[in-house]
Amino acid sequence: MDIIPATMSSALVDGNVLQVLFIAVLTGIAIAAVGEPAEPVRDLLERFLAVVFRLVSIVMRAAPIGAFGAMAFTIGKFGIGALANLATLVAAFYITSFLFVAVVLGAVCRYNRFSLWQLLRYLKAELLLVLGTSSSEAALPNLMGKMEAAGCDKSVVGLVVPTGYSFNLDGTNIYMTLAALFVAQACNVDLSGWQIFVLLGVAMLSSKGAAGVTGAGFITLAATLAVVPAVPVAGLALILGIDRFMSECRSLTNFIGNAVATIVVARWEGALDEQKLHEVLSGRTPEPRGSAMAVPAE
Repeated sequence: MDIIPATMSSALVDGNVLQVLFIAVLTGIAIAAVGEPAEPVRDLLERFLAVVFRLVSIVMRAAPIGAFGAMAFTIGKFGIGALANLATLVAAFYITSFLFVAVVLGAVCRYNRFSLWQLLRYLKAELLLVLGTSSSEAALPNLMGKMEAAGCDKSVVGLVVPTGYSFNLDGTNIYMTLAALFVAQACNVDLSGWQIFVLLGVAMLSSKGAAGVTGAGFITLAATLAVVPAVPVAGLALILGIDRFMSECRSLTNFIGNAVATIVVARWEGALDEQKLHEVLSGRTPEPRGSAMAVPAE
């Protein structure tokens, strides 16, 4: 995938996430290099961002309707019996994601001297928002505000969180590998060790560009399966109906991973107020209401 767009506007028109991110990074560097004269541009971008987040929240309201239609299609085409095997896939995905968060991210948190469970309690409102919308993007502004309130430097939060939403998608990577293997088994395709390795490697790379509205991971999965011609892409119709349920779990995993990464990077860079962090996570400091960019409640 070509990361350099033909023009600055073509990346936005084509919808290529990596190209958009490339232009965004260059624009951010240019604004930082210009300094004070670029303040009006930065203020305009922040105001535009608030409008975009409101637009995303409106679109998310239609997500349950799409999930209902996808489930109806799966049952109508393959019968009610298909739900048993699909339930096994969903359970395997949830268990794997839970173990990743509890064991891997938990170990990272302990090594960096803060509690994962206190962090989850601190972010409970945002986790519920992610669960309800099935997309971690809806909680991005609130996450940035809370990470700053927890003692992370604003510059670190402004870089790590948005970048993590494109490059630190742990849940999406787990989802893509499990779903690809499920489709292969359902289609009675025996994958060699090399094919599984290639599938895993491509999933790790393609998941970095899977950011988007809810369901974007499903589209990226279709592109990933194309690297193994033996697995029919049409087999994705088998998991179309449960993608909504898996989307909730992968969004939660992505969100938690980005929150942990923000604190860890801030600590590495010496840009973390550890005393403030422990006070906030332990509940001794009142929780902030969220970022100024947060979508207001209705």
